[in-house]
Amino acid sequence: MGAFSSDMKKSGKSFLKKERLCNIGSIAELFSSGRTIYLPPLKVVYRLVPAEAGPATVRVLISVPKRNFKKAVIRNLIRRRIREAYRLNKSTLAEYLLTKGKRMDLAIIYNDAVIHPYITTERSVKEMIEKLTHLK
Repeated sequence: MGAFSSDMKKSGKSFLKKERLCNIGSIAELFSSGRTIYLPPLKVVYRLVPAEAGPATVRVLISVPKRNFKKAVIRNLIRRRIREAYRLNKSTLAEYLLTKGKRMDLAIIYNDAVIHPYITTERSVKEMIEKLTHLK
């Protein structure tokens, strides 16, 4: 198990605690002053800020509303799919932000009442990352 985890860190395909958006104040700022992109079945709220020394270049919050899926098992399944798709494709966004000297807070909200297959979710996440890397 130790060799596996060190390989994951070397490849940059991990999703560490510092990459998660957990601070209530940061979440409130994101939703009050962030911009929105709709990419069915995802709604993305993002906020660009100047880079600072501490946190990661991108901090992510993933949400699946209880209104659409009453069972936690289903919400967790969708959340895991989004997290995996983001984890595998995040490197282009992180590299883009490093070159611009910026940091981004990001909320990914599943905004559909139907469970889509992983392929659809991954396609939406890739499209989201593509749009975010072409911001002004």
